[in-house]
Parts: sequence; C-alpha cells; structure tokens
Amino acid sequence: MRLCIQRVSRATVRVGERQVGSIGSGLLVLIGVGLNDSEADAQYLADKTAELRIFPDHEGKMNLSLVDTGGHVLVISQFTLYGDCRKGRRPSWHLAAEPDLGNSLYLRYCQLLEAKGIRVERGEFGAMMDVELVNAGPVTMLLDSGREF
Repeated sequence: MRLCIQRVSRATVRVGERQVGSIGSGLLVLIGVGLNDSEADAQYLADKTAELRIFPDHEGKMNLSLVDTGGHVLVISQFTLYGDCRKGRRPSWHLAAEPDLGNSLYLRYCQLLEAKGIRVERGEFGAMMDVELVNAGPVTMLLDSGREF
C-alpha cells in the first residue's frame, strides 16, 4: 500500500456537487492499494499514520502525532499512486489492486484509524472526485508498506 499524507488546515472532497467529506486540522491521506497488499499492510500504515510526528509542538518542532493533536483524517482512494510511468507516455496500472481488494483494504485502513479514536472522513471509492485542501507547512510525506522511497 502507498500513502501520500498531507498535513492540512482543512480539506474537502466532492463528488459532483455533493460534499462527501470535510475536515479541519489534520491529515489528507491519498491511499493506493497494490495487487499483493493485505490487512497487515493496512495495519502497518494505520499505525504509522496515527503516530507519525509531523505536527508542531509549542516550540514549533514537528514533535506531535495525529493522536496527540486530536486531528482528523480525510482518506481518499487513489489507485493512480500505483501508476508505472517508466515506459512510454501513458501510465500502466498493472501493479494496482483490483477494485474489490482495493475497496476492502481502503475501508479496513479507515476502520483501523477509527479504532484508535481518530475521526475519519472518506471520499467515495471509484468515483471521480474533486479534492480541495490547504496544505499546512507545507508538509507532505510518502509512505509505502512494502519498500522505502
């Protein structure tokens, strides 16, 4: 699984004219599921997301986690994180999970965060979405359950 995590002061997702998710201070998480991913990957990344110290403490140092700050999470499924652009001009999606597995692990990741007491808002799996955010910092982190970037 791959995550693109952005620290935000606010974020919103819409499907057409309908707002389906919105948060204030917290994290916008774009999540991609790979074809060999499992619940262990979801667990690893949920733990990492909740405990990643990327929020400022009283001295302005990145020393606090989402759990410490009581921030919220907006999770957006994004299979394009598995786009392979090494050959030609058009990305290949051969490393991305099929929709059933992708949706299952996307939902499981959200449930695991909620089990930690974190408020989670979601996009709509498989839908064309408009995502708006204000990146605080900016701070953007890339996480991968299978390898280092």
